[in-house]
Parts: sequence; structure tokens; C-alpha cells
Amino acid sequence: MSLKSSNQVEKNRCQLEIEIAGDVFEKALNDAYHKQSKKIMVPGFRKGKAPRAFIEKYYGDQVFYEDAINALYPAALEEAVKEASIDMIEDKIDFDLVSAGKDGLVFKVTVTTKPEISIENYKGIAVEKAVKTITDDDVMEEVKKVQDRNSRMVTVEDRSAENGDITVIDFEGFVDGTAFEGGKGENFSLTLGSGQFIPGFEEQIVGHQSGDEFDVTVTFPEDYQAAELAGKEAVFKVKLHEIKVKELPELDDDFVKDVSDFDTLDSYKEDIRTKLTETAERKSKDDLENKLIDKLVELVEGDIPEAMFNNKINEDLRDFAYRLQSQGLNMETYMKYTGMDQEAMRASMRPQAERQVKTRLALEKIAKLENIVPNDDDLEEEYQTLAKNYEMEADKIKELISKEELAKDVCVKKAIDLVRDSAEITEKAE
Repeated sequence: MSLKSSNQVEKNRCQLEIEIAGDVFEKALNDAYHKQSKKIMVPGFRKGKAPRAFIEKYYGDQVFYEDAINALYPAALEEAVKEASIDMIEDKIDFDLVSAGKDGLVFKVTVTTKPEISIENYKGIAVEKAVKTITDDDVMEEVKKVQDRNSRMVTVEDRSAENGDITVIDFEGFVDGTAFEGGKGENFSLTLGSGQFIPGFEEQIVGHQSGDEFDVTVTFPEDYQAAELAGKEAVFKVKLHEIKVKELPELDDDFVKDVSDFDTLDSYKEDIRTKLTETAERKSKDDLENKLIDKLVELVEGDIPEAMFNNKINEDLRDFAYRLQSQGLNMETYMKYTGMDQEAMRASMRPQAERQVKTRLALEKIAKLENIVPNDDDLEEEYQTLAKNYEMEADKIKELISKEELAKDVCVKKAIDLVRDSAEITEKAE
């Protein structure tokens, strides 16, 4: 294969003229003959026994051209793209056959290329960094979450129901004396004051005791989802079976020993403070990076092919479908539940896809402008990181991801580090 010419025919579209030598084309034709001959009938010969020359004479000299070209095309295109030093992106490819015969094969392809964008003033970007100081209240909030998870339910028998209690009830609702669909429940656990039921329902349980049977009268909201009940008055027949409260364990050293590897409440709190601080720092770093990326996206100048955005949306859709599949769902079921169609899903993914495409282009351009080139140690470190993240052997990762592809990702990471290190960061307490 040889690249005869490479010309930009329009913005982000490049035409490559590719030549394949006669002997290579002849071999491909012969391979196509051996592959197809068993299916070809020629008068005077048994099926699959006709020589190539007779088949070409009977069906035409070009009978095997299409198969031969299809066999040679992918490798020839890949090699030509490398030789032309262009970044081809997945999109419509225009193919034009120039000539084909004993002297070889010549064809032209027009491909979409990655755009040449420009970006300036990416150093010294002014951003605010939110800094959160972990307080005693933050620590106690986490401790209380653990305390709540280790609580137990205790039945109350010596008093009436109060807000915050968990009540076990039977109920059946009636409108104009007639029971309505969906208005009945048995042994239903309802936390009073939670707002789980229609406004006014839970308040009328307060003050009753276990064993009481009583009516609860409420009016459905005007915007209630069941149109036939909206705005109507309903009477619920209620029986209160049980009143329960949440009993929390004592916050002491014994509690800490039961729920952690620590021996004292103070040491447990200190560990929680450390973890909350680390989490806050990670969040602050991520937020800062997102702010910097937003600024970079605004600085990108250039015409980006629509195909790049569409390809990113396609990739995101495939990832989303895979995640749904891991949860036992498929895309069709998800869209049915959400009322979305393919077009609506693509539209919802468009803003994020645009941001990601522009971010990648910006960082690749910065890496080029700053002559960022990863060394072998950088690549090996990244291979080890990927191996750890995916719980795979590093050698397996190396089989899946070439050094050339990995180097691009490392350059992008180094570029965002450069932008962050050069930024004018003002810290702001949360």
C-alpha cells in the first residue's frame, strides 16, 4: 500500500488517495476466487470446479473485485491514516474507486478528522476553592447515623400515639360511602409526622392507643394523581394495632466496641473526623477541577465536527445500557418506565457529551502546546493504577491498551495538573 496524496477538501474532512500494488491486488482476487468458487455455477463444470479464468469470462472480469477490495480496504485505510498523520474520527467515509486491474488498485476515501482547535489563557485561571472545616457537630452527626442504624424497635403500651412513633394500622378508605381502589391496607407501618399519607391523616392518629378503632376524615388535594379522587372528602376506617418507638443504644465505649475496631468513643470520633476531612478534601479537589474544566471549555475555539458529539453520546448510551443490564433491566424497559424515547435520551446526554469532547480537545491541545510527553515511568505507573482499579494483572492491561493510547491519556492528566498548578486559587470557607 502507498499513500499517493492527502488533501483537506473541506473543514475537518480529508481526502486520501491510496494505491495498492498489482501483485497484492492479484493475491486478494485469487483469495476471493477460492472463497467464492464453491458457490458459483458455470456451464460445463461441476459446481465449485470452474477455474477462475472461466468464471471471470462467464461473469465478467470484475466478478471478484468487490470481495478483494473489501478484504484490502481496512488495513490499507489504517496504514494510510497513519502515514498521513491525521486523527480520523468515526463518521461517514466517502469511497471513490479510481482504477482497478492488473496494475493494481487505486481509490480515494474522504474521512472526517479531529479538528484543530485553539486555546489561550489557560494558565492563571482564577477560581474559588471551597474549603470545609469538619466541626464537632459534623462528627456527631455521623456518630448518630451509626447509632440510629443500631437502634431497635420497642412496643409502647402505656401511652397514646405521638408524633415520631411508628404505628401499625389497618385502614380502608371510602368516598361517599363506597370503598375506592388502592385505599386499603393491613398491618401497615406508618411513622407519624413523616408526611407519607394524605395531609391530615397522620395527625388524627395522634392521641389514640393500641386497640383503638376510629375514623379519619381527610380531603384529597386538588392535584392528587388519581383524578377520580382529587379534591374529594374521604373517610378512612382505621384500627391501631401497635405503637412502637426507636430505642437508641447509649453512646459510650461499649457501643463503640460493638460497632467498630476502636475501644473508646473519643478515638472513634477522631477516626470519623479524619475520614470526613479526607472526603471533604477529595470533594473540594473534584469541585475545583470541574470549575477549571468549565473555564477551559469556554476558552476552546474551533469548529468541532458533529460526529464527535454523536460518537460520545453513542458511547454514553452503550455504557448506560450496560449498567442497566447489570441491574436486570434493558433500555426498552427503562424508556417505557420513564416515558422517554431514544431522541429524548440523546438530547438529555448532549450537554455532557459536548463538555467531555471539548474538555478532551482542550487538554490535548494544551499538552501539545506545552510539549508534554510521558516517559516510561509515567506509563508504567498508569498501567499499575489501571491494574489496581480493574483488579487485573498489569500485563493483561498492557495487552488491552497500547502504549500509544495510554500515552494520550497520561498527557491529558498532566495537562489538567498543569492548569491546576498554574491557576489563581482563592480559598473560601464553606
